[in-house]
Amino acid sequence: MNRLPTHADRAAIVAAAGETIRKGSKSFAAASRLFDRTTRERVWLLYAWCRRCDDLADAQDHGGALGDQAGADERLATIRTKTALAFAGLPTGEPAFDALGVVARETGLTLAMADAVIEGFALDAADWQPRSEADMMRYCWHVAGAVGVMMAVVMGTDPHDEDTLDRACDLGLAFQLANIARDVAEDNAGGRCYLPAEWLAEADLPPGEQMKPPHRAALASVVGRLCALAQAHESSARIGAKRLKLRQRWAILAAAGIYGDIARDVARRGARAWDSRTVVSGKRKLLWIGRAGLQALAPVPGACRNAAEGRRFTRRDLIAFARA
Repeated sequence: MNRLPTHADRAAIVAAAGETIRKGSKSFAAASRLFDRTTRERVWLLYAWCRRCDDLADAQDHGGALGDQAGADERLATIRTKTALAFAGLPTGEPAFDALGVVARETGLTLAMADAVIEGFALDAADWQPRSEADMMRYCWHVAGAVGVMMAVVMGTDPHDEDTLDRACDLGLAFQLANIARDVAEDNAGGRCYLPAEWLAEADLPPGEQMKPPHRAALASVVGRLCALAQAHESSARIGAKRLKLRQRWAILAAAGIYGDIARDVARRGARAWDSRTVVSGKRKLLWIGRAGLQALAPVPGACRNAAEGRRFTRRDLIAFARA
């Protein structure tokens, strides 16, 4: 029997989700404070599900180093089962999955949208690694671009507004490309690599040896390509942000700037980018929040439109790749 959450249940679920985003993403947590209360809570609810799925899939605790990957198929099955329960309006036994059920009922998110995200975890469970740039971007679509689409719907975007959803997807892609650039060393330690094998071959980087000192300069060059892609997708997302309400636009532009700085810093640090984890300081986050407020009121710069032309794949391209 379905049991919709009471007001007290929802408040507890929202509180748990707020704690999750504070632990899991200080950058996004800071930007989310700019939303109106209703949007902020819904964003937290969706984030909580994403974070829990990611942690389950990778045997992690709020990100960080990968855990023991034994039993990946069973963990993936748990994600699928509890996600389906959430969309059915049934208790899942976990606040993060209950959070998805709440926000889905309030905004119209669909199981198909969530399934697109889960397929990214399935790729990891299968020890998949990208051969081409298109492969890498397809993975980014599943684990982040599809999340961007869900976030856009949570913010009130019409699920049939294809162009705005494309731009929302681009923001997720930019975030994930920045993550890949920053986390090369951590992924390598866990036996994973999200850089296209073709890129590594072009740079004469032997598989599994990219972190060794003699190869750091070549690795920095490869990751520089990745950071340039992140910049192109960030620029595209900034164009789409103009269609959001003011406070939503402000929050999204702040998040884009903060996360964009991760990719920019990785590119700037070059071969030293993985000597320590690249982070954006609290002071710089505050500066981006202020800058984003001004950007939210101004037209999209022409330079931003030009940079967006660096996108090689759109959301619809990536969906087609996923179905092929």
